[in-house]
Formats: sequence, C-alpha cells, structure tokens
Amino acid sequence: MDNLPAKTHTITALMAQVHNPDRVNVSVDGKYKFSLDIAQVADLGVKVGREVTAAELADLEVESQFGKLYARALEYCLSRPHSVREVADYLRRKTLSRRYKSRRTGEIKEVPGVSASVAERVLTRLRDKGYVDDEQFARWWVENRNINKGVSRRKLSNELTAKGVSRDIIEHTLAESERNDISELVKIVAKKRQRYPDEKKLIAYLARQGFSYDDIKQALDEFITAKDAPA
Repeated sequence: MDNLPAKTHTITALMAQVHNPDRVNVSVDGKYKFSLDIAQVADLGVKVGREVTAAELADLEVESQFGKLYARALEYCLSRPHSVREVADYLRRKTLSRRYKSRRTGEIKEVPGVSASVAERVLTRLRDKGYVDDEQFARWWVENRNINKGVSRRKLSNELTAKGVSRDIIEHTLAESERNDISELVKIVAKKRQRYPDEKKLIAYLARQGFSYDDIKQALDEFITAKDAPA
C-alpha cells in the first residue's frame, strides 16, 4: 500500500474573469478552485490537462493568495507614498479573519485571512521593487505635509517617527529640506492672526505646534514688519 501513487487532480478549465481580465479562474476536477493573474498562469505552468498532487494544488492556492494580496497592496502603495510600517500594518490587517452576512441566506460567515508568511512575502516583494522605501516616503512627507499651512520641523519629525521611520532617515531628510521653522511660522501666523488677537494665546498655540519661543517671536516681528510696510 505504501507504493500506491498519490492521488492527483486535473486542471480542467482556465477562464479570464469578466470584471478583471488580468485574472484567470482556475477549475480543478470540473469545479472552480482559485484564481491567478495572467503572469502567474504562465510562470507556474498552469494549463488545462495538467495533473497536480494535493501538495502541488495547495502550493498553487498559496500563489493565488499571494497574487491577490500583492495586487491590492500595490494599489495601496500607488495611492500615495507609504512608510514600511504603514504597509506592514496594512498587510497585517489582511491576515485577520473577517465576518460578513450572506445576502442569500442571512447567515454570518467567517472568512480566514491570508497567512502571515504570504503577507511577509508581499512586503518583501514591494520593497525589492522599490514601491516601499522609507527614505522616499520621508522626503515626500516633509515636502508635502501642510505645505501651504505651515508645520514645524519638530512636528514633522514626530509624525515620521510615529510612522516607523528611523531617526537617521528623519534627520537626514530634514537636513536636506529647504523648509525652515521661520518661514513655516510666517505661513501659520498669516492664517491664524485674526483667530488669536491675543498675542499670548497665539504664542501658546504656536508653541503647541512644536515651534520654539525664539522662532515664534522672530516670525511675529517679521509678520508685523511686513504688514506695516508701505505697499
């Protein structure tokens, strides 16, 4: 009995999805089993008539998970730059099971998440391809965060730290940036001066935004000088 051949399954149909022609539905033994993207079909040698063992079938289902998660994660990364931690957190959420209510039966069903190893593999691929990079993310964040409203370097640093960017990258990025606290303060003062007619309250507000007292006083003096200058 130990010499009996392992049971095999047969890939019986490949069909492009109606709403996403880049993905292919794979039927095994006459029933839909999983989907793959077109590149995976070619790379994995998936074709009608191919016989696969249970272990090979399980491996193909893992590749299906990987392909779907990679496509979703890539779309997430292309929506705007993200830090490595942000993407890792996004992928971790995909490993959690979720519940939904069946429209047909009203039954509550639970769908398991992807495996942690698949999520880690997706993150590695995104980093290898350059879609996730903390240095690029930090530069984007510093140069675009509240560009018109103004923001202190300390606040930028704290925000990047919260997103998992290393201290070395933060310091290097801020050192390269042309943004400085005086010019950022002038932007904020111009927008907030009427809201805070009491200068002490305005100074307190600016201090809470991460600016130093000396920079605040200098910016206020520059703002008053510019405002009083003849047109």
